[in-house]
Amino acid sequence: MHNNNRNNRANANKKLKDEENKKQKQANNKSNKKAEKGNKKDKRKKGKSSSSSSDSSNSEDSLSEGELAKVLEEVEEKKKLVAILRTKAWRMKRKLVTLKESQAFIEKFEGALGKGKGRRFYAYKVMMTKKWIKFKRDFENFKTSCIPWEMKIKEIESHFGSSVASYFIFLRWLYGINLILFSLTFGLVVIPEVLMGLQYGSIPRKTVPRKEQPTAMDFSVLWEFGGYIKYSALFYGYYNNERMIGVFKYRLPLSYFMVGVGSFGYSLMVVIRTMTRNARESGVDGDDGDFNFSWKMFTSWDYLIGNPETADNKFASITTSFKESIVDEEENQKDENVHLRRFLIVLANFLIFCCLAGSGYLIFYVVKKSQKYSALETLTWYQKNEIDIVMALLGMFVPPLFETIATLENYHPRIALKWQLWRMFALFLGNLYTFLLALIDQVNAQLAEEESIKNKTLAMMNSYNSTNSTSERIPAIDPADFPRGPCWETGVGLEFTKLTVSDILVTYGSILVGDFLRALFVRFINYCWCWDLEYGFPSYTEFDISGNVLGLIFNQGMIWMGTFYSPGLIGINILRLLTSMYFQCWAVMCCNVPQSRVFKASGSNNFYMSLLLLILFLSLLPVVYTVMTFTPSFDCGPFSGKAKMFEVIMETIQYDFPAFIGELFGYASNPGLILPGILLMVLAIYYLNATSKTYEAANLELKKKMQMLRDEQKNRRNNKNTVNPMLQDLEDLLPNNANVSKLELVKDEKVIQERNKKGTNQVVVEKQPTVTNGVTKTNGKHGKEMALVPPPPRMVVTKPPNPRQASHLLGQPRSGTPGSGPRRPPPGQPRH
Repeated sequence: MHNNNRNNRANANKKLKDEENKKQKQANNKSNKKAEKGNKKDKRKKGKSSSSSSDSSNSEDSLSEGELAKVLEEVEEKKKLVAILRTKAWRMKRKLVTLKESQAFIEKFEGALGKGKGRRFYAYKVMMTKKWIKFKRDFENFKTSCIPWEMKIKEIESHFGSSVASYFIFLRWLYGINLILFSLTFGLVVIPEVLMGLQYGSIPRKTVPRKEQPTAMDFSVLWEFGGYIKYSALFYGYYNNERMIGVFKYRLPLSYFMVGVGSFGYSLMVVIRTMTRNARESGVDGDDGDFNFSWKMFTSWDYLIGNPETADNKFASITTSFKESIVDEEENQKDENVHLRRFLIVLANFLIFCCLAGSGYLIFYVVKKSQKYSALETLTWYQKNEIDIVMALLGMFVPPLFETIATLENYHPRIALKWQLWRMFALFLGNLYTFLLALIDQVNAQLAEEESIKNKTLAMMNSYNSTNSTSERIPAIDPADFPRGPCWETGVGLEFTKLTVSDILVTYGSILVGDFLRALFVRFINYCWCWDLEYGFPSYTEFDISGNVLGLIFNQGMIWMGTFYSPGLIGINILRLLTSMYFQCWAVMCCNVPQSRVFKASGSNNFYMSLLLLILFLSLLPVVYTVMTFTPSFDCGPFSGKAKMFEVIMETIQYDFPAFIGELFGYASNPGLILPGILLMVLAIYYLNATSKTYEAANLELKKKMQMLRDEQKNRRNNKNTVNPMLQDLEDLLPNNANVSKLELVKDEKVIQERNKKGTNQVVVEKQPTVTNGVTKTNGKHGKEMALVPPPPRMVVTKPPNPRQASHLLGQPRSGTPGSGPRRPPPGQPRH
């Protein structure tokens, strides 16, 4: 039996071995076939990039879990190295080589981080993530390249500093605002009237009067915006007063009024929003005065620059930033005679006040004189344009006089610029409001004249309108023969348009004569002159920041006031800003030199915005006054026939809305609701202002604390570097038996914890600090403090302390056993 069993077992083992050999042979044959197929495919795919991917996939298949973990760690390390590579103090060649190797390693092994079937999906996800990051980077570059005039402004900033560049940034911002206002005005007012309204010559307001037709196309007339230009869609008087025009029943009078209101509302919202963003950015990116020159010296250059022209601009920008910092440092360390400086400041302000009063009186005199000219039939060119000429000359010559007087004050360039801007603001504002007062007097005179013409004109208009419905014996009256009223709205629009055009001509003329011709004279006559013209008189001109900024601000104020009476004025301003950008960029780079004292902009944009916000509010007042006070002209404009211009809102609510809307509007316009609303707004503004001041004070305190902490840490590091060598010398002198091992301390702590758990009345001494090499280390308030004295020995107290006696307190020795002294009597019993 045993032999049979052994034979059966042997036969079974042989069968198993034969089956295993067969399986191994089949597996070898399959692997050989796969290898042959792989060799054929490799031969077919020679020279193709897919071979590298197949190798990487094979390497991924052969990786174990431990190898995958190592690859994961290496990939993460390479990613961190790529992220911080720019901060390494290496040569550029080494950085580039390391970057290429790291990126190649990441691309090769990042797909191996997946597991099983998800490996391909992970590799696809990684690839799409990289492409998405690259797309976002390219899109940001594309957005930057789409910013208008960005490279021109950067070039100007590199040569002239951030203060000059801030003017061109402000100019570009105004251009964008005016584009929005232009689209609103032309899209909702001008184009609907031209396409859906009555054609030219159909009604008297759209026809040139018979007396003016012979000279309507003369250049002198067109230059003053008369003739056909005056009776076109560029001015208020051209628009008809029909409630609905065209097939779509477009409400043109309502649209005209709402576009005027919306232009002011949109401008106010954008200016306040821009000021808020600038204030937030200036608060976050506050200037840090620590190691200013060191930061500029060692971190200013961009090592990715490869264009020589860009490198030159960067070099000029770094040089300019050093000049700005040097000026700031000099102003901080300046020490002068205080009394002399105060006297010079008072004298300069007195002289500037005299100049302002004289310019205001001159404009008032010219305006009164022009009112006398209005009674004359024939006027010369100077008499017609005397107001514009005087205002342009004052704007040209008074600001340089202010700048000359301001040299007595010897302020920092940034502070001097703000004072110069405020003084010029007062000059332009006085001139503008003097001009507006004269216009109001002229409007009152025209309204008185209009009453005498109104009845006759209305009678002729009624007969003309009823010609088709009456007998043929009444002859038709040509629209050019109707008597016209003065149309004071068109007159106001004409005055603002003339002021804008004259300001453009004076600005461009001053650049050509004062900058370009002066630069040509200095450049070519300097070789044959008695002294050096470049460094002496007259020299090259510096860019006048204050004059150009105030010119832009007041020009924009005239646009806001004049657009309501001249819708085409916004188009003229668009052309002016567009040409000013190219013309002034060329003039700065070609004719001007950098300022002798270059300074940072440092919030200049927000200062410009504050001036613009003020002029926006001051521009709104005259428009609101005329809309709420004056009666519209009876024969021109979209509001003719109404007592006040704002009645178009009430008319629309009455005819186009349900009755309860009119009632709600009437309740909302009640002064009993308006006054509490205004009071609530004032209180909210006061609360928000107080809250912002509180936050600002808290931010200043936090900055001071952070600075103190930084200084304290820096001093501690410096003290540690000087004290550590002395401590090391003293440690060498300590005895060896002063060392206490940490193991003994741990044992003592365990014993104390066990006894406390048992509930014994044992008092445990507090844990002593660790001791290393005879030096005690304790975590103090300012970090680790070091002491050279060894700690006292540790002990366990197993009994309570003895009570104190009066004799012991008097210096006598203790007697008796513990606890045998006199006890305190219970409460309520007298002491013996």
